[in-house]
Amino acid sequence: MERESFEDLEVAQLLNKYFVCIKVDREERPDIDSIYMSVCQALTGYGGWPLTVFLTPGRQPFFAGTYYPKDDSRGTMGLLSLLQAIRDAWENNRKALLDSAREIIAYQSAEKGPSGGELTRAAIQDAFSHLKYSFDSSYGGFGRAPKFPSPHNLLFLLRYWYDFKEPYALEIVEKTLVSMKTGGIFDHIGFGFSRYSTDRKWLVPHFEKMLYDNALLALAYGEAFSATGKKEYSAAACQILEYVLRDMTSSEGGFYSAEDADSEGVEGKFYVWTPEEISEVLGPSDAEEYCRLYDITESGNFEDKNIPNLIETGSLTEDKLEFAEKCRIKLFNRRENRLHPYKDDKILTGWNGLMLAAFAYCGRIFKQSRFISAAEKCAGFILEKLLSPEGRLLARYRAGEAAINAFLEDYAFLVWGLLELYEATYKAEYLKYALKLNGQMLELFTDENSKGLFLYGKDSEELITRPREGYDGAMPSGNSAAAMNLIRLARLTGQHELEERAKSIMDYFSDEVESAPTGHSYMLCAYMYSISENASEVVMTGNAGSHMSNAYNSIYSPFSIAVANITPELAELVPFIEEYKGLDNKNAAYVCRNFACSSPVTEPSELISRLSSAR
Repeated sequence: MERESFEDLEVAQLLNKYFVCIKVDREERPDIDSIYMSVCQALTGYGGWPLTVFLTPGRQPFFAGTYYPKDDSRGTMGLLSLLQAIRDAWENNRKALLDSAREIIAYQSAEKGPSGGELTRAAIQDAFSHLKYSFDSSYGGFGRAPKFPSPHNLLFLLRYWYDFKEPYALEIVEKTLVSMKTGGIFDHIGFGFSRYSTDRKWLVPHFEKMLYDNALLALAYGEAFSATGKKEYSAAACQILEYVLRDMTSSEGGFYSAEDADSEGVEGKFYVWTPEEISEVLGPSDAEEYCRLYDITESGNFEDKNIPNLIETGSLTEDKLEFAEKCRIKLFNRRENRLHPYKDDKILTGWNGLMLAAFAYCGRIFKQSRFISAAEKCAGFILEKLLSPEGRLLARYRAGEAAINAFLEDYAFLVWGLLELYEATYKAEYLKYALKLNGQMLELFTDENSKGLFLYGKDSEELITRPREGYDGAMPSGNSAAAMNLIRLARLTGQHELEERAKSIMDYFSDEVESAPTGHSYMLCAYMYSISENASEVVMTGNAGSHMSNAYNSIYSPFSIAVANITPELAELVPFIEEYKGLDNKNAAYVCRNFACSSPVTEPSELISRLSSAR
């Protein structure tokens, strides 16, 4: 619509003559997007972007839709005709439009109260059943096309495999991760994942790269490595993070939001190749082998050109990896001379929280100090640049300006990242900030009668409604991430009222979860944590990098959280921690479950055994 209509002189003249035009960046203002998207869904039965909404001067919606071509086409009203029709209705039948707007607002504002029930284990089983039956056993992922990565579904399945000992859940995860990595949705030259695949095979992506997708995918590949020990998953996670460090990191340490799909006005032009170009860069002999491996042919696999992929080849064997990497570097250097896609260089607090979590988690389990350093630099940047003088978290930073009161997901994702960073460093300052921001979140996004958390804070701009969302879409919802954080913080600090707060959030959305369990997979991750018999709290008397912490990091234990480096600063946050002492000047570890702790162990193998015993 931008190219077809909004940059068209005829359309622009009509819009400017009769309408006040507002273009909303839905990444900066998810509150506006959520409210008017729900209006569109209520009026039309569907939603999507671009979102086109007509409002009264009081911001009340009376008409909504998605994409409109400039001119009438195939029975679809074009934008020019729609604008004329709305102008005529506004001038000649305004009362009906205003009445309609009031009815829409009344419907949207009606309090959708809590379900009154509680989540049950049946929702977990239903979610697994739905994912199992929608799983594409040939190409991985779920459904047919288009296919989205939805990494939080994979995080759910990893936890289901861990807690319920269901091998097929792990098979689904591994097939999906391998298929995505071999497909064209992964950039085999410069790394990083595109937003989604337009086809079932993961071959042809929508070439846009989003920060949040790559953060969540790095976490999924990292967890898969932790669960299986397979190096191909750690390699995939590291490549994602290398891409982010190279192309998506500001000099100050924050992470940029996205890279566009287009360059020179053509989608995917930056990423595709011909055999002739490959031969020119690699020479005839290497080019022949590279083209064979990566499906680069004269006929092409995308609009007469080629998206490098390994769908037919499969994951490369050890003897081919060195050759492929040598070729990749040469092709990458050549590709750098092309006109790059546009980079959206705004820095969003929530998405940075997710990437902070990915760097911290992967740095910890891969023993990569530079990833942890990147996470610390990002955290320092946010805590310096994206807090107002009053300490209120802000949502967006660009060109030296921080603005817009942060939303629920900003708080929830940043606390998530800080918790991962605490476990990667055991520096009490990160736990302190996590607790402080979590408390601020509970203050700003709730009211005296509320269990679910609101999308925007009580001190933010008041919109026509104030929604609560639990649906895990392209990302986990703010409520899902908040519930998980609350459980982890409760187990970490002994503040059990935080876990009760998490339970109230999950129960508030229980009807929605049980009616659409796969649409709430991260909420169910939190619920599994809350009821798991395998959940543990680990107290280590040593520091990050000790034999004990290395042992803790070496096993997959998704329902565990650890404290270490016992200092007076930590004791202020976790009062009971001072009771735990080392033994005979050795580092010791205590494994606690259900409010009871086992005797301390001093050997890493004993810690691994204790954490594995319940499962």
